[in-house]
Amino acid sequence: MDYYYWLIAAIVLVIIEVCTAGFGALCFAIGAAFAALASGLGGGIVWQIVAFVVVSLLTFIFLRPVVVKFLDKKSKNVKTNAEALIGRKGIVSERIDATQHTGRVAIDGDDWKAVSEDGSVIEKGAEVEILKLDSIILTVKQ
Repeated sequence: MDYYYWLIAAIVLVIIEVCTAGFGALCFAIGAAFAALASGLGGGIVWQIVAFVVVSLLTFIFLRPVVVKFLDKKSKNVKTNAEALIGRKGIVSERIDATQHTGRVAIDGDDWKAVSEDGSVIEKGAEVEILKLDSIILTVKQ
């Protein structure tokens, strides 16, 4: 009958984990599941607690660092917002001319003020690569 309490604890800990995403509660949830298993196999309260503590500790030591490292690695390489424009291709929507201080580039439906990297003229309709972003002005090359 104790296994119901351990299963309820495991479910509550999984719900907490979903809300916090630190992988700490998940380690305890796995420990509670093993304690429920120990209870279901006829183990007394001492064996249940030992299973809970040992499995929770092992998951903290071995599983949690692997999961955190795996998920953290993927999130560091993601470019967001304007930073994601660098290296992308765009189409010149207004002739880029440094002497007249004009020029615009369309990318993903947005129109950005643009200058050429070397001051050259780039005609409307040409494909350009975005090299950098200064405030709201793109530096491009053909």
